[in-house]
Amino acid sequence: MSEEHWHAARLIPISGIRGAEEQERRGTSALLAVLTAVHEFERELLKPLGAPAGKVSAFCEVPFEVKEKKFRVDGLIRAQRGKRTWTLLVEVKTGKTELTREQIEAYLDIVKKEGFDGLLTISNQLVSVYGQHPVNVNKVRYGKIPLYHLSWDRILATARRVHDHIGVEDPDQKWILHEFIEYLDHDNSGARLFDDMGPLWTKLRTALREGTLTKGDEEAASVAIRWEQLLQHISLGLAARLNRDVHPVLSRKEAKDPSIRTAALTTALAETGRLSGTIAIPNAVAPLAVGVDLKSMDAWASVTLSAPRLAKSTARLNWLLRQLRSASDSLRIEVAFERTHVTDAELLGAVRDDSKTLLNKTDRPPRSFTIAETRKVGSKRRAGSGNFVRDIEHLVDEFYREVVQGLKAWTPPAPKLAEEKPPATEPPDSGSQPEPVEAGS
Repeated sequence: MSEEHWHAARLIPISGIRGAEEQERRGTSALLAVLTAVHEFERELLKPLGAPAGKVSAFCEVPFEVKEKKFRVDGLIRAQRGKRTWTLLVEVKTGKTELTREQIEAYLDIVKKEGFDGLLTISNQLVSVYGQHPVNVNKVRYGKIPLYHLSWDRILATARRVHDHIGVEDPDQKWILHEFIEYLDHDNSGARLFDDMGPLWTKLRTALREGTLTKGDEEAASVAIRWEQLLQHISLGLAARLNRDVHPVLSRKEAKDPSIRTAALTTALAETGRLSGTIAIPNAVAPLAVGVDLKSMDAWASVTLSAPRLAKSTARLNWLLRQLRSASDSLRIEVAFERTHVTDAELLGAVRDDSKTLLNKTDRPPRSFTIAETRKVGSKRRAGSGNFVRDIEHLVDEFYREVVQGLKAWTPPAPKLAEEKPPATEPPDSGSQPEPVEAGS
């Protein structure tokens, strides 16, 4: 048998995993061991949780007893710096297993009793805002106890960012981190990437086709939540590759209370069949908008930028066209004009042939340009050909690469100094005396 069929030996093997419990134990052990071995990865993951920079140790299957009840917590992380000791309990879920309120509150009781610094939960559950938790606990009883959550998606994105961008000084530690990434990437690890729109996806699409969907239906809320998680998943993927803090755009109220955003998406889905959102990418010309019409399965990605303050309308449009020289003719360009609600839209290919086709509705100059790419996406809820999640992910990825990352906002030219004038001709010598004039002349 040729070598191409051989399996490379791995530091963290993925074979022999039987069931959810084995997945959780191996995933917990692998993560905690790598945290203690790779300093740069540990700092990126634990510093936001309050861990001091110091010696880190970790333990698995830690026994505790509270009110005569015995518990065996998945893990415990301890960081020591000088006289300070920081301790965090860790609860891990893999695959489709979700965190439960009962178990979390029991572990919060342990944190409170032992005087630890908090509880960290890890699962495949995504949250729309980093720092929030996917499970609501009793705020009166546990509101003051630090409760953190990391999705496996975020852990993998952080590992990739450290490996590819931040860097690991020690080559052996870098190899260990690479092996951890390879482990999480494998299906057997149970650290699933987001690839499923949920069990009510088919029911929702049927209701949309039949025109029976209302905002009170459970499938509308379920898919709206999955859409928020999809945007978070896409943001994490971009963050890992760009080494930047990429995240979905939310208002202050939505960031404080994600249910506001969920309710708005649910209403929009029931009334229009559409879902949308915006992703903020540092230093990009503008946020990247993404949306989908679930009736037609048409999805789009777009970006809107202000037109330059140039005198002629054609000059404003040509400024944009120069930045889109290598872009596809199928892109749609929409223009909004100053001091009017009139807009116009045309495909980039037609605008290249005749720029006036986009400027003939009004004599007012362009105020802003929206560049959009639209394509059909698959309707399958799970991974594979025609998978909805993968198609949306690819759309955003390609639109950013081919359009957004090359766009620049207009910058007014620097003011110019007036040209220096040559010195004036020197006046006559002021020291010379005029010739005397004779009297009577």
